[in-house]
Amino acid sequence: MAGTVGKGPASTPEDVHGESTNVGSSLLGMGAKALQSLNPIKRIHAHLCAFHFYAHDMNRQVEAHHYCTHYNQDMRQCLIYDSPEKNARLIGVEYIVSEKLFQGLPDEEKKLWHTHEYEVKGGILFLPGVPKVAEVKELDEVAKTYGKVFHFWQYDRGDTLPLGLPQLMMAFTEDGQLNPDLASSVEKRFGVSFQDHAESRKHITGPSMGIHPLANPWQQGTSLQSELREVDITEKH
Repeated sequence: MAGTVGKGPASTPEDVHGESTNVGSSLLGMGAKALQSLNPIKRIHAHLCAFHFYAHDMNRQVEAHHYCTHYNQDMRQCLIYDSPEKNARLIGVEYIVSEKLFQGLPDEEKKLWHTHEYEVKGGILFLPGVPKVAEVKELDEVAKTYGKVFHFWQYDRGDTLPLGLPQLMMAFTEDGQLNPDLASSVEKRFGVSFQDHAESRKHITGPSMGIHPLANPWQQGTSLQSELREVDITEKH
């Protein structure tokens, strides 16, 4: 189970309600896999392990496994799971853009985004199983990017289904923010050392223009989060 820090016991994949997949569904899935292209999934090129926290509550921290596709040189799109296991739950989506694209966003939009510089240089973002030389080359690019991520499944509070509104998430920006128990759990399971990662990445630099002041808005004492409201649609029909 992926590590979490929340206000209640986290749910596990075994808690998800529903009957076991029947033979018919399994055969259909096998047939579809053989006959259909599944091209968008096949374009996934990298697995990154990192951590997110809820934009309005840093105490709620979760492990986040990103399976990313290079849409083009300036944008990646990532499916986020709670673990790398075969029964992992799809909990969110992240879009990652270059500094150039981020700088062109409206100011209000920039407040939804976070930076990756500390995650890379602090050693807490890594590519499981990838040799250090190749990993550092990939992360040298990631350190200069910005990300926008929403989680749909709040399993850290015990939800056994993706309930409620999508939640805006953020990433860490300095030492001492990541819960040490969560960190050590990941280090132990993946056989890595965040301190060693940080030592090998000292040469990596972040955005060339520095971190934009509108990114990581929680650092200024404010937060953005999803809100449900009724919309009058009578005049549109």
